[in-house]
Amino acid sequence: MDSEETLPVVELRVTPRYSQANPWVIQAISGFLSAYFMEYPGFRVLRHADEVSSGMHVWTCEIPASLKVPRLLKRLQADIPPSKVTPPDEIAPAPPRYVIDRPEA
Repeated sequence: MDSEETLPVVELRVTPRYSQANPWVIQAISGFLSAYFMEYPGFRVLRHADEVSSGMHVWTCEIPASLKVPRLLKRLQADIPPSKVTPPDEIAPAPPRYVIDRPEA
């Protein structure tokens, strides 16, 4: 199980205003990530939760080295309403957080 411990972990987050403007998007993202698991066996969702303090929906995912997160996000954005993805702050603590929000926000 050592290989599982070495996989990078990232968070995909959806802002409350994006999910309120598009109520079905949380189910769509969950389904997309489930399908991505089937396509990339090393990819997996460790946890999906509502973060009470921020109101965000958060998916914590293990990402195999061969999978590039920007590619995953580009494919995801083709399946959901227009959005803006904020990449992680390089000086922020791990795991890297990608935030999905409305484009005009």
